[in-house]
Amino acid sequence: MTTLSPARRLGTGPVTRPRVPARLGLLLLGGFALLAGLDGALVLLGLAAPVDSLRLAEVHGPLMVFGFVGTVVTLERAVAVRRPWAYLAPGLLGAGGIALVSPLPVVVGQIALVGGSAMLLVAYAAIWRRQSSVATAVQVVGALMGLMATALWWRGLGVPQLAPLLILYLVLTIAGERLELSRLSPSVDQRAEHWLFGIGLGLAAGAVVALVLPVAGYPLLGLGLLALVGWLSRHDVATRTVRSAGLPRYMACCLLAGYVWLVVVGGIWLVQGPVYAGPAYDAMMHAVFLGFVMSMIMAHAPTILPAVLRRPLPYRPVMYVPAALLHVSLLARVLLGDAYGHPALVQWGGVLNIVAVLLFVAVAVASVLRGTR
Repeated sequence: MTTLSPARRLGTGPVTRPRVPARLGLLLLGGFALLAGLDGALVLLGLAAPVDSLRLAEVHGPLMVFGFVGTVVTLERAVAVRRPWAYLAPGLLGAGGIALVSPLPVVVGQIALVGGSAMLLVAYAAIWRRQSSVATAVQVVGALMGLMATALWWRGLGVPQLAPLLILYLVLTIAGERLELSRLSPSVDQRAEHWLFGIGLGLAAGAVVALVLPVAGYPLLGLGLLALVGWLSRHDVATRTVRSAGLPRYMACCLLAGYVWLVVVGGIWLVQGPVYAGPAYDAMMHAVFLGFVMSMIMAHAPTILPAVLRRPLPYRPVMYVPAALLHVSLLARVLLGDAYGHPALVQWGGVLNIVAVLLFVAVAVASVLRGTR
């Protein structure tokens, strides 16, 4: 029996890979969105920022979710698809991030984000044709949440109302990735995979209900997110590798710390219900996007960046420093500043959050330039 090559399983013709400098250019678009988003965070905190722009504050959420994280995620997917058209997804998301902070009308950036989110689904279709799996299906549900979020934002719905869609876009994407890696775990079988897919569908249904019936939808989201954390705590290999050493232990520490912040978000949804402003909203958004998503980025960077740039990002113990600073400052911001109404702690925590992110970027760049020992 003849085994089809990856190129033929994805379509006809030879596989063409963009050169590494082109990938680096797309990654730099995400880096630009990160810096612009952090600038907007300073504005939202009421502090002096390098660029004091109200527009940066207004587009802060979508800029970080799609312009930064979305560009990095779709770039990784494009590398996996190994076809030139797949790079339209990170290209559109990166360009959309630039448009959001440029003098162009905001709608230009919104349309680019919709296009990039749609192309991500096309990339997943190619991956599905090559090898269908529950892990890919979970990520597809997350991508659908992202497409809904960009389309509804383009049509005028506010970011606070779209928060569950924005959150599930990244949470389900990461959960699908963890399922791929957790197949090494003896506890992961077909039943466990189907449970995760069911939880993902339940969360998606809760997000849709929350758009029209927030009082009913948010408790469903809270229960679903807590169920997801329960699944990850039971099956993720991080619960085992945390007892190892070196890179596996570092990744596991970042992952498990991120899961704790998901519990915070699920609790807010379950107890508080709909939150669109105020301390609970600040705690919810930053617990998930800093405590969970950024921690996941710190964990996976040593494995993702080499695949994208073909340059090693060696693990170094100093990577614990920005990770620890991120979580400690977020604890001060959320559990002391937001929970007890201390604006100064919210500001100081926010500033240290930014320092932690920038410090990790500096450590990663230095580690790449220094190379392997």
